[in-house]
Amino acid sequence: MAESNFVLSPDFTAPVGKIKPMHAVNNAPMFWTYCDNFHYLTEAGIPYARLHDTGGILGGGVYVDVANIFPCFNADPEDPENYEFGFTDHLLRELSAAKVQPFYRLGCTIENYHPSIGPRRSIPPKDPHKWAVICEHIIRHYNEGWADGYHMGITYWEIWNEPDNEPVIEENPMWRGTMEEFFTLYEVTANHLKSRFPHLKIGGYASCGFYEILNTAAASQANVSTRTGYFIEFFEKFLAHITSDGHRSPLDFLSWHSYSGPEENIRYAIYAREMLDKYGFTETESILNEWNPGTHRRGTLSDASAIGSMMVAMQNSSVDLLMYYGAMLESSYNGLFNPITQKPFKAYFALVAFNRLYQLGTQYVLNGTAEGGKLGAGVYGLAAGNEDGKKAILAVNAQCLLGQADTITLTVPEGTWQVSLLDETHDLSVVTTAEGGESLTLPADGLLLLESILS
Repeated sequence: MAESNFVLSPDFTAPVGKIKPMHAVNNAPMFWTYCDNFHYLTEAGIPYARLHDTGGILGGGVYVDVANIFPCFNADPEDPENYEFGFTDHLLRELSAAKVQPFYRLGCTIENYHPSIGPRRSIPPKDPHKWAVICEHIIRHYNEGWADGYHMGITYWEIWNEPDNEPVIEENPMWRGTMEEFFTLYEVTANHLKSRFPHLKIGGYASCGFYEILNTAAASQANVSTRTGYFIEFFEKFLAHITSDGHRSPLDFLSWHSYSGPEENIRYAIYAREMLDKYGFTETESILNEWNPGTHRRGTLSDASAIGSMMVAMQNSSVDLLMYYGAMLESSYNGLFNPITQKPFKAYFALVAFNRLYQLGTQYVLNGTAEGGKLGAGVYGLAAGNEDGKKAILAVNAQCLLGQADTITLTVPEGTWQVSLLDETHDLSVVTTAEGGESLTLPADGLLLLESILS
């Protein structure tokens, strides 16, 4: 790259805003019912764990999914005896003990493995209102103590996941119904739940994403034929439906997915925000709650830098919450923990590093722009501080995203700093202290965390 030296120039008199929860995850490092590894979530300060595809194929047949908790749809939803909360109770108790807030997906686990044989849980509920009442009682169990339940204060309740997964109904592993049938389910459920729990955040629908906006200028037109075009068609018709007379529905948050890099995701976030504002959802949160920079990097340092760059970049976007997919041991999409040893991969420590800034609370200008984030090609940075004068800077050398692997140098700002390094031989361990004006080496795919030492 043309420039290999970066002078870190934070302005701790210029606050940008709060550090957002960009280090949330999907699920947790659970093995069957064993949750002995949840301490890693606590140690990384993971704020949320989204509960989708929980427990593996078909949700383990026991966790989270509405059909797992209420297995006989013809039963009476008012009778606690018709609910099977046991396994999900166990999981949520363990998450609560680990100080992780569940982000609860109301719906079903993806049915990737048998679309030609026949769906089991992805068929639209035959009575949307009854389904909404069942969801109401699940919420009451976990938040209001119903049916020997709990008072967990779970805030986010997400209606379904990726109903737009395929335009051909028979090929859709998430929603074996029409687009219009999903709009009806969302409308009925969101209105019912919001009427019962006005203080909670009710939303969805976990869109497959907005890739098509980078492929063609015509992507926003209806009836596009590509699969990614269908994602756009579905989204825009969804917004039109829930803002139309007779169908108005709450949308406290829009959740969406992307498996692209940070630069693309920033553009998708802009599109999502613009569309929400266009339809009057100016206060609706934009939540990217499934993302992964690439399973081919799993277990490598480059995965750590790709993840670190994403958190920094999206901190400086219109996204309100970011949730990595995922932290579950049994999935190939788990980039945080070795599924054999169950010990952390390098990528886990990128979340630990981001949490150090998250705990400080306030973002400050870095290198002259309020947006911050990108210091140069493939190099990202973020500055944070608190009212007590504690300061931190995170620098990420993610040139792997550009197909490069150069070492860079960073000039330290004024002050005395404790320096922690994530590289091939260090797991975010303290390597030195540095004074203002000194130069530090940041190897390819590495992360540096500078934390101020107060006099």
